[in-house]
Amino acid sequence: MIKKLLSFIVMPLDFITKYFKAMVFLLIVIILIISVTPSSSSINTPNLAKIYLQGPIIDSEGIRTQINKILDTPSIKGVLLIINSPGGGVSASVEIGDMIAELKQKMPVIAYVEGVMASGSYYAGMYADKIYANRGALIGSIGVIFNGVNISELAKKLGIQEQVIAAGEYKQVGTFMRKWTPQERGFIEDLIQEEYNMFVSDVADTRGLDIKSSKEYAQGKVFSAKKALKLGLIDTIGTQNQAIEMLKNLSEVQNPVWLKKDKFEAYLDKIIKTSTQIMINTFAYTLK
Repeated sequence: MIKKLLSFIVMPLDFITKYFKAMVFLLIVIILIISVTPSSSSINTPNLAKIYLQGPIIDSEGIRTQINKILDTPSIKGVLLIINSPGGGVSASVEIGDMIAELKQKMPVIAYVEGVMASGSYYAGMYADKIYANRGALIGSIGVIFNGVNISELAKKLGIQEQVIAAGEYKQVGTFMRKWTPQERGFIEDLIQEEYNMFVSDVADTRGLDIKSSKEYAQGKVFSAKKALKLGLIDTIGTQNQAIEMLKNLSEVQNPVWLKKDKFEAYLDKIIKTSTQIMINTFAYTLK
């Protein structure tokens, strides 16, 4: 009985030992075949693409990469810009807006507000041919802000003393080691006002709004989709499917085939989307 039991255990192990290399080789071959075999969706030529503007806008490189991939695919006839961002840096937002405006000259671009289109993300997305937003979206926050702190009292308690050598009266503008001088504060106020005027002027020109009525839509307020529609900040309250239908009409595409992302890009997007949603929920809570 013991011999039979041992042989029952040893036989499979002996088989695995003898044919292990062959099994590994066969597994590698199967993986390679699966990876190079085109799926049914990849056989079709893509004719539409999605651009994702999600999370804080720190730089424009991510959007540039997405746009370049679209421009490198001549069969693409239209783009859906999906937005869920509280904004970010002025220069990066302006640059993205310029890229969307340039892309619009080549093909229709429909923006869809998935969650938040505020501040810099409004700047970036307002150049689309049409802006759709779901009825729970938050839109607006047209304004510019410069944050600063004064930790001089804390530094004094900790025994920290600042040592600075600077050339130029305004070289230390925005320092957090002391209170700003009246001249520095005035300089910052002028700079922010200049950026703000550019923002408001571009919104008015792009959306066809009266700049004289800018106090109604450009005082840093965040609006519901219903209010944003009334103010002219968006074109339609609707679903993403409705936005896609509009894109199909403008691009004259009957059967959409979306440009696919590779698995690594899709995985990164999933991580970004999750972290963005957490941040957006916090942002929305602070508005209450």
